Amino acid sequence: MKRQLPIYTSILVLLGGSSAFADVPAEQAARLGRDLTPIGAEMAGAGDVPAWTGGLNSPPPGIKFDPKTQQPPNPFPNDKPRYTITAANMAQYADRLDEGQKAMLKRYADFKMPIYESRRTCTTPQYAFAATKNNALVGQLTADGEGVTGGIVGAPFPIPNNAMELIWNEKLRFLTHKATRSYAAAPVQANGTYNLIKIQDEVIYRWGDPTKKSAEELANISLKYISNTIGPPRLAGNVILVHESLNATVEPRKAWAYSPGTRRTRRAPDIAYDNPGFNTDAMSTADSFGGFNGAMDRYNWSVRGRSVKFIPYNSYDLLNAKYADALKPGHLNQDLARYEPHRVWTVEATLRPGQRHIYARRVFHLDEDTYTPTGIEIYDGRGQLWRYQEMHVADFYQVPACFVVAGAVYDLLDGRYLAGGLIGEEVPINFFADELTDDRYTPEALRTLGVR
Repeated sequence: MKRQLPIYTSILVLLGGSSAFADVPAEQAARLGRDLTPIGAEMAGAGDVPAWTGGLNSPPPGIKFDPKTQQPPNPFPNDKPRYTITAANMAQYADRLDEGQKAMLKRYADFKMPIYESRRTCTTPQYAFAATKNNALVGQLTADGEGVTGGIVGAPFPIPNNAMELIWNEKLRFLTHKATRSYAAAPVQANGTYNLIKIQDEVIYRWGDPTKKSAEELANISLKYISNTIGPPRLAGNVILVHESLNATVEPRKAWAYSPGTRRTRRAPDIAYDNPGFNTDAMSTADSFGGFNGAMDRYNWSVRGRSVKFIPYNSYDLLNAKYADALKPGHLNQDLARYEPHRVWTVEATLRPGQRHIYARRVFHLDEDTYTPTGIEIYDGRGQLWRYQEMHVADFYQVPACFVVAGAVYDLLDGRYLAGGLIGEEVPINFFADELTDDRYTPEALRTLGVR
């Protein structure tokens, strides 16, 4: 079935996933790389949002560093904020603030948003762009919206026609085939106290395997993921393993957990939906890791449109920050934050009748150049804005790949927050971890990793 709906107009409808969508017409796919970027964003600029000119795909002149031992330096060290938004002047910029940002500005007197020049640095390798264009021609959404067929490597739906396709773009956004990372997380109490949690995670991102030709070669597993807690001592040695499904209807996610206390590996079906996320001190849910992950069947999904918002972007100062500098009472250190005007897709998830989730409604603001959910509004069953999840992005231009370098889930009711993805004091992310092999991602292998 060829889709004939005009891009960006007819897609703004609520689709609960009752019918499948197929490849787009060739004349629509031909727009990719012409008036649309290779990933499907608008190429042209408008107002203070610039045109996309290819992104930043190598270290800029004057920037030298060793990516094996150093984090990427700020490529724009001389940039200064054009203005700063506070509670006092937020009404002037209300149309570019999401509801979570407004709530943060109102709740914390010292919360501010320094607004910088917009720089559309995010890009991917050419092989991912080529795959994305092919995905537009062959990618399919299953009838219930819970699976993807045909595509591979790049954004599965660069010319989206409904909310579920946009969320699939979020879930399968670009990452290199194999990667390892060390990072810190911190549940920060209302008074600013915290205990750092050190984690090593790694992934074989099967969807990103450039040798594969289609999703059908993946045996319904989009990625294999390990999270190994290194510290503090009371948590060290706990390991989780996830085999993420490409189609949850065919087979749900498989997950296992290893506990050093029992020295046993067990199935962990609770690593899903609204169960507390691993190492989150119950401040976030399992399906909030990375923005949104897992099955979508508990929500109705709709597109609210596209607009220009201020989003955290080119966050190199947070990327390189010492943790004591980044973690402050109430929120991350906003002196280290950088916000820019960018176009975003806004997608809303509303809990389906008869379904259960502690989040009754979620509103995702997806950067059009990466599909990263840089801001997520989270509402409770009473319709009250409960939590706000923010994800700060930077372009690792040596790869190139855009990645979340710091994130936070703010509890707007009790003043605590969960910081995560902090890498400023860690060894750099290895985006080319070719040493990773499938035999490492088995329940039997977990015990060898969980050593205190």
